[in-house]
Amino acid sequence: MSVKTIIAHKGIEPVLMEVTKFCSFADFFVLCSGGSQRHVLALAQHVEEALAQAGVKPLGVEGREEGQWVLMDYNTVVVHIFLQPRREFYNLEDLWSEVPKTQIDIDSNMETTSTPSQESRSGGDTPPE
Repeated sequence: MSVKTIIAHKGIEPVLMEVTKFCSFADFFVLCSGGSQRHVLALAQHVEEALAQAGVKPLGVEGREEGQWVLMDYNTVVVHIFLQPRREFYNLEDLWSEVPKTQIDIDSNMETTSTPSQESRSGGDTPPE
């Protein structure tokens, strides 16, 4: 649901990273960028509202004050919404280079790489939609 919301609100270069085998605190990272601080904050608000409507509340949200990098912790899924220069600076895609990644083609809503495994450490959670 977080990926669909990001696509619907024109998040830039969304990526789904399956970190299950590489970290103990999450199964997936969802990364995207916003074109401005306002866009970053709006994307975060839309994700939070969409998941709240589905009955899912974050464990924590950081970065809303600055609008440079909003991190939303949903237990098995961590959503990172960056202002583009921050995303380039922290470069999480390269930092976590060994994890399976799925680049999302927002024009066709199709994935451009193989979909990560549906299996996870928490007993069958599926990747965030």
